[in-house]
Amino acid sequence: MLPLNQIESEILAQVNTVLTDIDDTLTLNGRIPATAFMAMEKLQKAGIKVIPVTGRPAGWCDHIARMWPVDGIVGENGAFYFYYQAQQHKMIRRYWDSEAVRQKNRHRLSALSDKILATVSGTKTSADQSYRETDLAIDFCEDVPPLPLGEVNRIVALFRQAGARAKVSSIHVNGWFGEYDKLAMTRILFQEIFNQELERRKQQVIFVGDSPNDVPMFRFFPHSVGVANITQFTDQLSAQPDWITEQAGGFGFAELVDRILKAKELPLTK
Repeated sequence: MLPLNQIESEILAQVNTVLTDIDDTLTLNGRIPATAFMAMEKLQKAGIKVIPVTGRPAGWCDHIARMWPVDGIVGENGAFYFYYQAQQHKMIRRYWDSEAVRQKNRHRLSALSDKILATVSGTKTSADQSYRETDLAIDFCEDVPPLPLGEVNRIVALFRQAGARAKVSSIHVNGWFGEYDKLAMTRILFQEIFNQELERRKQQVIFVGDSPNDVPMFRFFPHSVGVANITQFTDQLSAQPDWITEQAGGFGFAELVDRILKAKELPLTK
């Protein structure tokens, strides 16, 4: 990973879409700094799309799609996208699986949750689990004392033994039944909402993230950025971002936005 100050202005000048993780990418210590929220708003006002791509739940994503300065959101690690048509007051909710499949999988995940909590001490389901529709989030450091990496890996192993996919974020292990991930649903969002093939547009997209569950995005996009706190996961990343910010979390995100706007000769974030 090269320092962000080494990124070429020509790369940033062509960016028309910023895809971003949320936890510890837009946030820092569990909160969104005002500068990060303002950065999203300035991107949108400059005509640059902003799309969070997150492991957070459907309930949160509905709120974010409606009320944040964003142009859609991919949630629960690729289980769906939500896109709010403000003028029509209409929410488009597009899921990977049918409601029947999602209901069946919720029962499977409920049983798996009991097993994980009984096997790995110190864990609990995430505080936002009630708002999830497709996955199971096991908290290992958000609202519980941080677990050692070995215990986090045990949670991942239990998911995989049950035939589920598992991804580690900066705060949760997310598990689900299905062949999707963040990248797969982002492709569908671009095709169905923007009538664009992501493969043909990826040079104009920049992705910013912070943890192992962002690896599919780091691997696919030729221009990707990690915020400074990604260094805690360096050994767990099978694909790394090209550049790294000087600052952590939302401040690092704002740092990237400042550079994009400067490259386009637009006003900087304040």
